[in-house]
Amino acid sequence: MKDEKFKVLLYLKKSVLDKSRKTPIMGRITVGDTVAQFSSKLSCTLSLWNPRASRLNGKSQEAVEINEKIDKLLLSINEAYSILTERNIPFDATDVKNQFQGGIATQMTLFRLFDRHIEEVRARVGIDVSHRTVPNYLYTRRRLGEFVSKNYNVKDLAFSQLNEQFIREFQDYLILERNLGVETVRHYLAILKKICRIAFKVGHSDRHYFVNYPLLKQKVNPPRTLSREEFEKIRDLQFEEHRWSHITTRDMFLFACYTGTAYVDVVSITNDNLSKDDAGDLWLKYQRGKNGKLCRVKLLPEAIGLIEKYKNPSRETLFPKMEYNALKWNLQSIRQLIGMTGALTYHMGRHSFSSLITLEGGVPIETVSKMLGHSDIKTTQIYARVTPKKLFEDMDKYIEATKDLKLVL
Repeated sequence: MKDEKFKVLLYLKKSVLDKSRKTPIMGRITVGDTVAQFSSKLSCTLSLWNPRASRLNGKSQEAVEINEKIDKLLLSINEAYSILTERNIPFDATDVKNQFQGGIATQMTLFRLFDRHIEEVRARVGIDVSHRTVPNYLYTRRRLGEFVSKNYNVKDLAFSQLNEQFIREFQDYLILERNLGVETVRHYLAILKKICRIAFKVGHSDRHYFVNYPLLKQKVNPPRTLSREEFEKIRDLQFEEHRWSHITTRDMFLFACYTGTAYVDVVSITNDNLSKDDAGDLWLKYQRGKNGKLCRVKLLPEAIGLIEKYKNPSRETLFPKMEYNALKWNLQSIRQLIGMTGALTYHMGRHSFSSLITLEGGVPIETVSKMLGHSDIKTTQIYARVTPKKLFEDMDKYIEATKDLKLVL
């Protein structure tokens, strides 16, 4: 279709007042030689109206609210015109009117879909979603709302109004104005990308706006695990009896080394998570707090000894409750006492379980993945550091297996 003259005019219907004694705002769409009038369903104080600007004068609450709604209305009309233009078939002003009036109330907007997805994620917490996932969506939603309000002066946007420039400007806003780190920005953009992908997949958007937009490069930090020497120093560390908090922290950390439990799990597992098999061996079975995956670990004698040490009929959990910040500071004290360089975190116990205790002991990586409750074995491969001891043992096995082979030319 050839380009036609397109114009939108807003004006007041001064001959009629609504119930609040204000003047209705009307609209007129012009496409070529065709005209269509419509009601904006807005009204204002007559003295505030600026006919030249089609806005309300001043910064009163009424002016700010009505002007914001006018901006959104005009965006919807222009979007309707763009959609009809892209179809490349003839249309007139009435078609534009019908397109935008049918779209305003029914179209799925960016924040409408975002909020709906947040509620869907919230409903899955404890099933296949960690309780820590919801705040990530809420933080992203808040920052995105601030950005749209500041840069576009509206509270929501249609997906057709998005483009790669919008995404790039949002990224710059997070980095330059909110001073957020690269990892945080990448996380926010990944969530926005997911919302855009959902919109495209279910038909709310004609395009996937992130398809050609590269996310910030993720910083890869290989997980740190303990050396055998560091592990033994922590295991054999002696404390005075009154330092019960440090003793408990050390023992909970060792339990992570023996079982691969994360902090969120070790403080919540109970006697109900313990069971015996037909051979009488004790197993720890629990669902990970992060992703709900089932973990099953046959307990080593050292782990059983720690459970027995803290056994208390008056307490539901196997280990005493300890706030993460307290545990974190105690681990730093332990690090200093053994002369360890670098940080010592509770999660390093989980890493050490995957390398020192299991893989180095000959446990297949597929089994380790099930023990750790990983959704993807690739995650286990990141955790599973190949130690020099394991490398030498595997090479010895290889040499032994191939010693009778002869080269035939």
